[in-house]
Amino acid sequence: MTTRTRHSTKGMAAALLSLVLAVPLGLASASAAPGGQGEQKSANAKPAKPGKPGAKNKGRAKPITVMTRNIYLGGDIFRPVQAANEALAAGKSFPEVLNAVATAADATWANVEATNFPLRATLLAKEIKRAKPDLVGLQEVALWRTGPVETTFGQGLATPNSETVAYDFLALLKQELKEIGAKYKIAVVGQRADVEAPAWNATQQNQRDIRLTMHDVILQRVGSGKVLDTGDGIFTSNLEVKLGGVLPMNFDRGWQYVDLKAGKDRYRFVNTHLEAAGSDLALAQAQEIGTTLVQPKRTTIMVCDCNSDPLDSSVKPGDTVPHKAAYDYLTDEVGFTDQWLEWAPAAKGWTSGLSELVNDPTPAGFDHRIDFVLTRTPDGTPMAVKKAEVTGDELKDRDSASGLWPSDHAGVVAKLKAAKADQGKGKGKGKGGKKGGKKKG
Repeated sequence: MTTRTRHSTKGMAAALLSLVLAVPLGLASASAAPGGQGEQKSANAKPAKPGKPGAKNKGRAKPITVMTRNIYLGGDIFRPVQAANEALAAGKSFPEVLNAVATAADATWANVEATNFPLRATLLAKEIKRAKPDLVGLQEVALWRTGPVETTFGQGLATPNSETVAYDFLALLKQELKEIGAKYKIAVVGQRADVEAPAWNATQQNQRDIRLTMHDVILQRVGSGKVLDTGDGIFTSNLEVKLGGVLPMNFDRGWQYVDLKAGKDRYRFVNTHLEAAGSDLALAQAQEIGTTLVQPKRTTIMVCDCNSDPLDSSVKPGDTVPHKAAYDYLTDEVGFTDQWLEWAPAAKGWTSGLSELVNDPTPAGFDHRIDFVLTRTPDGTPMAVKKAEVTGDELKDRDSASGLWPSDHAGVVAKLKAAKADQGKGKGKGKGGKKGGKKKG
């Protein structure tokens, strides 16, 4: 378990203005970096660098297929925080602020129900079965629970303690995979954000608390190899949100990995979901991965919703770095290869942008790319891409009756194989250039 302390940094408060979250934010620092076997390093450690190009790749490599899949939690979890801040800014009383929070939470819950994860799980399971990845990195694996309403300040208000399960995304997806004969097992589960708020409708009926607990998960296809080691941890730099400027809420994010032996080959497979609310935080989290999880002498495959668009140089209010900073750090400083660009231009790989209700009539909302399969080999040579595809981004992937998409993100699947030592010259230039051409819109 990673030990960490937090401190408030007022200068970062504006980092969430785009989300209308005028709340105290901060970078949390830790005395111990995330570990594993022989991995603990200081936060100031330099990122691992690739070895000399041309070093021999021993043995004959066997392809490995990996997938990244943000399965979408189902609604806007920041809506209650936004409502609280707007009520406070308008000089509302405590009961009025509480009512704003509760009605906003009720609206988010209505969207969670409308986006119907039990149905979407059937679509996602079919995607996974068809793609047949050896390892899958899942993000936004939500556990929604309800409980008795608590509205007393300092006595349960906003405390995550509800226990009645409404939707367990992991259990639902596992069941769907089992029913269609897709044999997968859970390799790692990591708990992330854990938040709760009171909820009721406009007439203050149907009062209850609603709790969201987030997870990242790695699934392994049965028979795909032997798991040698696993790890999971919370980033030392995380978003701090205080409901109404007072009550702290846990919006932690983290990392996880599996060390896999497949035939004679060994890989470290990393799954993560970097911060969306601020690029400074996303960069700090990427730096933690670069300095603590990458093993210089072993190929690292990382899948992520990195929340960092390589074509977006804009800087959010309150940030000091552009949106693309985390991606640039991982590819330029750590030496990761964006494997999609070894296969096709970025314009053929958009992965994000659908609406909150995921019932868009067309796939036009997919207009940027923040979901990646990244690799870093000991000698810096890109892995060969035998096949790659974006999943869940075509009209045929929707549920025909409801019009729901599998998620607000698309998935990315890549079948990879270690390239010969003399391959990989021009790393990162791929098909369409390092950044992969022009962004839509």
